[in-house]
Amino acid sequence: MGELTGRDFLKEVDFTPDEWSHLVELSGDLKRARREGREEQRLRGQNYALIFEKSSTRTRAAFEVAARHQGASTTYLDPAGSHIGTKESAADTARVLERMYDGIEFRGAEQDTVEELAEHAGVPVWNGLTDEWHPTQALCDAFTMIESAGRRADTLSFAYLGDARFNMGNSLLTMGAMMGMDVRIVAPREFAPDKSRVDSAREIAASTGARITVTDDVAEGVTGADFVHTDVWVSMGEPTGVWAQRCRVLAPYRVTAQVMKLAGPDAKFMHCLPAFHDLSTSTARLVHDLTGMRELEVTDEVFSSEASIVFEQAENRLHTIKAVMVATAS
Repeated sequence: MGELTGRDFLKEVDFTPDEWSHLVELSGDLKRARREGREEQRLRGQNYALIFEKSSTRTRAAFEVAARHQGASTTYLDPAGSHIGTKESAADTARVLERMYDGIEFRGAEQDTVEELAEHAGVPVWNGLTDEWHPTQALCDAFTMIESAGRRADTLSFAYLGDARFNMGNSLLTMGAMMGMDVRIVAPREFAPDKSRVDSAREIAASTGARITVTDDVAEGVTGADFVHTDVWVSMGEPTGVWAQRCRVLAPYRVTAQVMKLAGPDAKFMHCLPAFHDLSTSTARLVHDLTGMRELEVTDEVFSSEASIVFEQAENRLHTIKAVMVATAS
């Protein structure tokens, strides 16, 4: 797959199913090589700029550690450390950074920003998350499901519960279609993915054999699923006034022990993290003050259960992001 060299990694639909499957396989190769002490440094001497308009634990750690494992170095640019979007356009930022760096990661709100960086930079640009897409997480989740189940992607089913309008809903829907999976998006109608995203996924599914279900019925969506995914219902930076109403609408879509029982005794729980499964964070306590809810998208019983593979999933951000960098920058 040498044709991936120099390519940007902006959203799933920029890749063919075969290219996406190659990235999944490469992730496994790199993970095994690391664990067996035979990893080769294919990125030695390279330098990467990591632009973070939105903070992160896993994305930043994965990019920095993956680069270090491969012999590359990184520069972290938070909102105070870059002029992008305030004093300097994304296009001008790209033109500056391409002269100093071998790759650029961007994590922020607007998909247009990462697309503009890619248009004007002569080095690979990687999307660490935007409001529309989260391709590094989708690659991680594809790899994690295949690794956990020990089966081919086209034999697997997963259900995603909750707010499916934005990046995780879009990315999991599209990734599942590309991998030939049985995809169930389970959300209230007003929180379902945009029709254009669903239509696009169904077009992909026609060639891969994937099955696409979008439903507001939890039992219909979850029954028999190999994996149950969810994500946070509230985000920092948005008005807290919308949280209470949203949480009330989404409450029936919380992943509980009863939901996991519907999926089956061998079903696994996944979450891209962070998760509001107790009151140990200031955001969770604020939501509790607004709604009275002690748990949001998942109960602590499920999050802390043997069915939960969220920390294996979190580790796999490292291996799959490393695969993206190796495939596109080496």
